[in-house]
Amino acid sequence: MLSSVKQKLKFFYKPYALAVVSLGYVLGELGHYLIGVTSKATAIDLHYGDITCQLNSTTLALIDLPVQCETANNSETCESLELNGTRYCEWNYNGLGLDYQILAGPSFIAVFTIVGVILGIAADRYNRVRLLTICTFTFSVAIILMGSVKEYWQLVILRMLAAAGEAGCNPLSTGLLSDWFAEEKRGLVMSIFNWGIYGGYGIAFPVGRYIPELNAWGLGWRVCYYGAGIVGLFLAFLTGLTLTEPERTTIGEENKNEGKRDPLWKVILQPRIILLCLAASIRHCGGMCFAYNCDLFYREYFPDYDLGWWLFAVTIVIGSIGVVVGGVVSDKFVAKMGIRSRVAVLVVSQLIATPFAFGSVYFTPLWAMITLGISYFFAEMWFGIVFAILVEIVPLSMRSTTVGIFLFVMNNIGGNLPILVEPTSKTIGYRESLYIFYAGFYGISSLMFLMTMFLMDGPKKDGNSSADTEGHDNRNYIDDEGKASTLELPRLPARTSFSYDNSNL
Repeated sequence: MLSSVKQKLKFFYKPYALAVVSLGYVLGELGHYLIGVTSKATAIDLHYGDITCQLNSTTLALIDLPVQCETANNSETCESLELNGTRYCEWNYNGLGLDYQILAGPSFIAVFTIVGVILGIAADRYNRVRLLTICTFTFSVAIILMGSVKEYWQLVILRMLAAAGEAGCNPLSTGLLSDWFAEEKRGLVMSIFNWGIYGGYGIAFPVGRYIPELNAWGLGWRVCYYGAGIVGLFLAFLTGLTLTEPERTTIGEENKNEGKRDPLWKVILQPRIILLCLAASIRHCGGMCFAYNCDLFYREYFPDYDLGWWLFAVTIVIGSIGVVVGGVVSDKFVAKMGIRSRVAVLVVSQLIATPFAFGSVYFTPLWAMITLGISYFFAEMWFGIVFAILVEIVPLSMRSTTVGIFLFVMNNIGGNLPILVEPTSKTIGYRESLYIFYAGFYGISSLMFLMTMFLMDGPKKDGNSSADTEGHDNRNYIDDEGKASTLELPRLPARTSFSYDNSNL
């Protein structure tokens, strides 16, 4: 009886573990992106960034104004604008400017990428659950402390500390999930986990827009950070107390090669990995440009529209569906078409998303939200699929290390390029700069994924290995009797009974 209960509970362990690490990632990303939504309130409180003339009325529409606020270039002119004796503009911090771009991007990315590599290497050598617990605890404490800052520089330092904690989430969790789940579920599982980025980003809109307005306990924007950090601490305790390190089995390639394996440099310098990383970097830049500027852009261009819940719905609901669909589609096709099929999904999805991404910053609010929703459905398929591809083309013993290095390059390129939005917007306009760095980079990434696709393995033929000579084929595994075998998908209709050797955002 007790044994039967244990077996039933064991069945729920893997979904539970996926939920815990995914929710931890959601909280980390909420702390990451919350600054983009609270930036105006934070800038007014801490005095950083640009000062401009802005609409401060919630009852007037832009079409009713005799003179638009943004035409005023000094405080006297700004505060003299009125309608029927009522002043409708204010001269104040708008949350934008170089200070904000540095706070949102480079200060976070600089630490995130370096620590990510270090933790990726550590994940291949030490207990990943313990490391993940420490990381979750670290970024949660940093988020709580952000709510208590008094100076701009303090916020920068704490953003860096939060980045150090969150840096371990992806490489550590990717390795754990690869050990917990078999190959045929890998694309879906990675997509669900990496949905944490969009979950945290989407939740940031209502949290950052509406909670400060409540001014709970007189804390304003600060209560957002206190609340997020406390929930993060709870998830850190769940991670440390309820999850266990999965067993790392002997690696098939190592048995076959009598303990010899390619050095790390040879693995990461494969042409297909380099091109995949560059394509992912460009796509990441497009996404980060919009993530850091989305709320501020819509506030700037449509100040008389409250789009907070619309942005939340588009990100969480439609983006989530896209993430899951991408994982399922790539899992269904990969058995028949090989690893190349996962890249094909990236090509098609990003190509379709590009014109709709353009529309989301071109149209007025209604059509902007409609096109944004369509764009999100296709665009957000990419992240989980990229890492499903990566863990399948590198040696199992180097998985987390490779993911850490991959994230280092991807985040340094994709995370720092958005700083160019600020000088570009000063030259050609804010909206026009997003045409280039947001929608334009979606299109460029699609072309680069297309080039990457031709370097990947195609369909498996007659049960023979399709791995090319310079890559690694993770279809080798250790069966339940400890013997090295090769997975031949056409001959194994019940693959789930085998244990895969799975010893990385």
